[in-house]
Amino acid sequence: MAEGFARKYLPEGYLALSAGIEKHGVNSRAVQVMAEAGVDISKQTSKLIDRDILNQSYLVVTLCDDAEERCPVTPPQVKREHWGFPDPAKATGTDAQKLAAFRSVRDGISKKIEELAHRI
Repeated sequence: MAEGFARKYLPEGYLALSAGIEKHGVNSRAVQVMAEAGVDISKQTSKLIDRDILNQSYLVVTLCDDAEERCPVTPPQVKREHWGFPDPAKATGTDAQKLAAFRSVRDGISKKIEELAHRI
């Protein structure tokens, strides 16, 4: 979701990549709630973070609650922020409750990326 919003809100010339320490497919609920917000992430892929990505980055943002501790060390020249959202894929309950968790995280990520776009 963050990559989709970054592509929408960041100024021209910035490249947004989404990568993690584990490779998962794009969650269908994430695709659904992003489509509701007018952002198509259906073609995005799950990528593993590596040293090349980190070394070429201006800023690394970790999103999930435990990502700050589990993410590889970033090079000293790379800025790093942790936003600490709960992983909506771990939400339990009815389908409506799970979608509500995705919408809540989507809206939080959207707000943070809009703020980031104004800072850079």
